[in-house]
Amino acid sequence: MSVLSTGTGALLAFQRALSTVSHNVANVNTEGYTRQRVELAARNPTNYGYGYVGNGTEISGIRRMADELATSRLLDTGGELARLQQLSSLTGRLDSLFSDTATNLAGVWSDFFDSVSALSSNAGGTAERQNLLKEASTLAARFRQLDGQLRSLDSEVNNGLVTGASEVNRLAAEIARINSEIGSDASRAAPDLLDRRDHLVAQLVGYTGGTAVMQDGGPINVFTAGGQPLVVGMEASTLTTVADPYRPERLQLALKGGGTTTLLDQRALGGRIGGLVEFRDTVLDPAAAELGRIAGAMATTFNEGHAAGMDLYGAMGGTFFSLPAPQVNGNARNTGSAAIQAQVSDVSALTGQNLVLRFGDTGWMAMRADTGEAVPMTGSGTAADPFVGDGISLEGSGTPALGARFLLQPTAGAATGINVAITDPSRIAAATPVRGGAALANVGSGVLSDLRVEDAGDPDLLQDAVIEFLDAGQYTIDGAGPFAFTPGQRISANGWSVVLDGIPAAGDQFTISRTGPGSADNGNANRLANLDDARVVSGGTISLNGAVGGLTTMIGSHARQAEYAADAQQVIHDNAKAARDAVAGVNLDEEAANMLRLQQAYQAAAQIISTADTMFQSILSAVAR
Repeated sequence: MSVLSTGTGALLAFQRALSTVSHNVANVNTEGYTRQRVELAARNPTNYGYGYVGNGTEISGIRRMADELATSRLLDTGGELARLQQLSSLTGRLDSLFSDTATNLAGVWSDFFDSVSALSSNAGGTAERQNLLKEASTLAARFRQLDGQLRSLDSEVNNGLVTGASEVNRLAAEIARINSEIGSDASRAAPDLLDRRDHLVAQLVGYTGGTAVMQDGGPINVFTAGGQPLVVGMEASTLTTVADPYRPERLQLALKGGGTTTLLDQRALGGRIGGLVEFRDTVLDPAAAELGRIAGAMATTFNEGHAAGMDLYGAMGGTFFSLPAPQVNGNARNTGSAAIQAQVSDVSALTGQNLVLRFGDTGWMAMRADTGEAVPMTGSGTAADPFVGDGISLEGSGTPALGARFLLQPTAGAATGINVAITDPSRIAAATPVRGGAALANVGSGVLSDLRVEDAGDPDLLQDAVIEFLDAGQYTIDGAGPFAFTPGQRISANGWSVVLDGIPAAGDQFTISRTGPGSADNGNANRLANLDDARVVSGGTISLNGAVGGLTTMIGSHARQAEYAADAQQVIHDNAKAARDAVAGVNLDEEAANMLRLQQAYQAAAQIISTADTMFQSILSAVAR
């Protein structure tokens, strides 16, 4: 009977070991599966007086071949990989938008300034004027189109946050439920249940980044990358979205738990959600601000140049491009009646950085929205003496409450609202509003050149003026003077300036008079055609063309960096997965060897039972005789 019992026990043990091997093979492609191994142990022997006789084998347990350190490393690398892949995907799409010839800004930008150059070659031509308006409309539409695409990406981020929060809540609730089912001793839990929990934790960390910590050998606690608890024991927090206090159309993430709602530090998030927020803060917002800065700088500079010209009706040039004012949004929690209006005061000083204006004990102060760095301002905030900082003038009204805050977006809305302000081709101010001429009686060699408008707002700009020379070294303007003169000197008065070359004689006169209607003069068109090379951005250090190229380069650089970082992290994650699989993964060759070995053992155990049966039959035969 002892032989039969030993054989039966071995047969059952090897049968169950074979079942475990079969289970491993069946789950070779199951994501997150951890290889299992049957642990066999010798049964307690029986003492027969002359010594102990063994009683065979039994299963002492089924062990998960898990390496907690490798699993933890895989979690860390997986969360970071999810963040970088999300960032790379969205940044790559933005790069394609600005670099593709069908959608980028550079093509229509060049076409517009080419049309201005064409007008300068034929300032009175109707076709050239109509073409200029068409290209201007196309350029303005492209600014609006690109800005609309940026806003669509912003909406995608919002949708991603909502979807991500929903998925995080589902995963956290499931992990908490499994924690409850496992209880306080994970060693007694079903291995497949532990695999299921680990897989859910990996998915959760893929959304939020963070860490997973085993609690007292049983439940797993999961925390976000910022250290906020998502799962603690059998309790799961709830991730939700709340409106940005300055921009209600934009969502932020908050954590609900214990009866409170805590706004998460958006910059501390990891995983896919962290990638979404990082893309919005470090790539999308700067791109929108820079696009608006370029639109505003181009429109303002072109408007100033256009205002210094004269149209075919004989009127001074008006506004060519219309632009919205900078956006100022109050915090939703503000009290009091304070309001702030903003205008661009200096295009070259615009940085495009969003500012937070706060009313404190010492009055209004400004700081950068992204870093909190203080931004100096001058003025008192009244209409007569507005606050001025970063190229923006601010006028306050109403009574602010202590702690009131406003978000200033200096350039973010410029590309949204840019339009061509004129529709009549004859209103294009291609001519210089004043013209110069020399008296027929002049005997010197003086010649006027490069006549241009310096101040289109001067009330005397269109008044006739006479420059008369007392001798080769002195002149008067309408009797005022005398003023010293050297050949090639620029002479200025009444908002205009002109270069006079050569050597005038005493009594020589030069007149500056108003340009009449219908003039084919191209002086102002020439000036407008070269504005794309005007250094009016970043304190006059960068041209408009340079700013356009810089925007494309900035976005492309972000895309390349994100792509390279994601590729590098993929290698790190693959290495971590290989290290985990080296211990926990199913190796078919190894399982085949185990199966063959256990099969042979099973057959041997069956032979033991057969031998026991033969022995038993022999005894029965002996008794029967």
